[in-house]
Amino acid sequence: MTDIIKILSEELNIKEEQVKNTVELLDEGNTLPFIARYRKEVTGGLDDTVLRTLEERLNYLRKLDERRAEVTALIDAQGKMTEELAAAIAAAVTMTEIDDIYRPYRPKRKTRASVAREKGLEPLATLISEQRLSYDTPIAESAEQFVDPEKGVESAADAIAGACDIIAEDISDNAEYRKQIRSYTYDYGMLVSKAAKEEDSVYSLYYDFSEKVRTIPGHRILAINRGEKEEFLKVTLELPSEIILNYLFAEIIKEPESEAKQYLMRAMVDGYERLIAPSVEREIRNLIFDNASEGAIVVFSDNLKHLLMQSPLKGKTVMGYDPGYRTGCKLAVVDHTGRFLDTAVIYPTKPREDIEGSRRTVLGLIKKHNVEVVAIGNGTASKESEIFIAELIRDLDLDVKYAMVSEAGASVYSASKLAAEEFPDFDVTQRSAVSIARRLQDPLAELVKIDPKSIGVGQYQHDMKPARLDESLYGVVEDCVNSVGVDLNTASHSLLSYIAGINTTIAKNIIKYREENGEFISRSQLKKVPRLGDKAYQQCAGFLRVSGGREVLDNTAVHPESYPAAKGLLTRLGYTEDDVSRRALSEMRSRAGKIGITSLCEELGVGEPTLRDIMDELEKPGRDPRDTLPKPVLRTDILDINDLKPDMMLTGTVRNVIDFGAFVDIGVHQDGLIHISEMSDKYVKHPSEVLSVGDVVTVRVKSVDVKKARIGLSLLPADKK
Repeated sequence: MTDIIKILSEELNIKEEQVKNTVELLDEGNTLPFIARYRKEVTGGLDDTVLRTLEERLNYLRKLDERRAEVTALIDAQGKMTEELAAAIAAAVTMTEIDDIYRPYRPKRKTRASVAREKGLEPLATLISEQRLSYDTPIAESAEQFVDPEKGVESAADAIAGACDIIAEDISDNAEYRKQIRSYTYDYGMLVSKAAKEEDSVYSLYYDFSEKVRTIPGHRILAINRGEKEEFLKVTLELPSEIILNYLFAEIIKEPESEAKQYLMRAMVDGYERLIAPSVEREIRNLIFDNASEGAIVVFSDNLKHLLMQSPLKGKTVMGYDPGYRTGCKLAVVDHTGRFLDTAVIYPTKPREDIEGSRRTVLGLIKKHNVEVVAIGNGTASKESEIFIAELIRDLDLDVKYAMVSEAGASVYSASKLAAEEFPDFDVTQRSAVSIARRLQDPLAELVKIDPKSIGVGQYQHDMKPARLDESLYGVVEDCVNSVGVDLNTASHSLLSYIAGINTTIAKNIIKYREENGEFISRSQLKKVPRLGDKAYQQCAGFLRVSGGREVLDNTAVHPESYPAAKGLLTRLGYTEDDVSRRALSEMRSRAGKIGITSLCEELGVGEPTLRDIMDELEKPGRDPRDTLPKPVLRTDILDINDLKPDMMLTGTVRNVIDFGAFVDIGVHQDGLIHISEMSDKYVKHPSEVLSVGDVVTVRVKSVDVKKARIGLSLLPADKK
């Protein structure tokens, strides 16, 4: 364990004491959000990103140690452990290195070498490997001694061939050789793809393509892999064999004048081409795929975080509008809290095109419920629906705005068991309309009901390892939900299940308790919820809010364990809890400064990070960190792709960030692309350095291809970060 602490300290560039304390907290069953928020003094203020990396690496290093012990025991059991082997196993820093070391000792299926050993040809292989400058008997004659038709060795040539098979496998099993060959292959190899069938496809760019393995971007690797999987591409990893053979020659041929040289070179070529090269190609392709996947997961996670943390549209009654053709457009009105009020179906689109009837229905709902914003889904028939709503607002001079809302994942939610429980009498499109409205009001609360992979802000997510992707995206959602906090009396069980210390069962128990006993009036009531024990309460309490309860601190992120310190601080600074409710603490910082933060910490028995967090929360009880972010773009008019001209300047919202650029909603049906080269006059390594999902930006139209529905954009300097 001491070594793991040291390794993590060096990798993360943090103190060993920070690592040691964090590992102890994790081993005690504490959650990452709880550690990040309420144990800053213990961890030295490590944020959730560093903590997640630490936990991932900790788990990997522990598994590495388990594998190290397992391999040591297996080799020991064979009686073949040596000091050199033990040292090599101890020094290995990856699973691959340990597996390379174990390769010669692991049980093998039947191979050409194992058959040769069964025929008794190992002594001949040893004889050749000795590389004597002068043999007592020529190797070809010595091979005659091993001829045995009953064993299948018909001639001296057969014997030498079998001995070479043994040598080839020994070369292949050599851990150092494999490590170096893997390195050469990565450094000098080319990933080559060719067309596998004579038909056009989205993979035509890769029908005659090659690029260095070490420099090929991740998105190309993922595209090529998918093209291969769908049988449009044939993919190989090519490397001039002389690079490897020259290396092996230098390592293996110790006596170039020896008679054995010809046989060793024969075994060397066979060992590389038949055994090592195919294996290393698989390993390298797996490696670059894993690296590309990790890169894509990072981008997906970053996009998801910014999508979830978009500023909510608070205090507005919203009409959700799910566009459609044959089955009509479904409408659902929700009040400012997201509570469902009304629903309707209209047919302003083909085939019925009942414009007047649809207008009457929409206008009736707007007037009846004082609708302020229409949230239009961006799926099928969204363009026609946007035109319909924009013209209605213009013609009737309505004090109403509209916003286009991504429908990604809405159909997944609408058909889910959760949606059926929430709206048992609705069909899937009516549920979708409600979800679209709520997405605009509170993206986080609504999107947590959907599998993150279905939200549509990633690239090639369906090609990645599901478990790894799920783990990463769950962590993003968990961090977002806990950083915002949730209202204990309004949160769905989907939202509650992401709170630290609360699983799906406990979340449902909280909902059931709320339904049976009425609204929570204090956090302490959580202790009465079945299966929510002391540990779960410790982990979750600080992230749950009770608005208007008997304890004002219950509507803040102050943890119950710090209530005595928070109340002591108020008293010491001459305030009351009523002052917190009235937000009358404008002089708190100056009063605290006069006493001294260090003195206050000593008096109250808390660390400085905790004290500063307490003051932040007392100043703004019930605050939402998303309120400071850009608000959703609301529109009253509409723009068509045919209206776009080069050099037009428009305002848009970033919808997705990928490896080569960002897609921006500029108010036409088709998102425009800002290529990475159009983001800055300085070098940009990745678009995420400049833009994030949800950013409101000003762009210049660079190019328009109406036929292909492609819009090229350039980010204006004022918006460059």
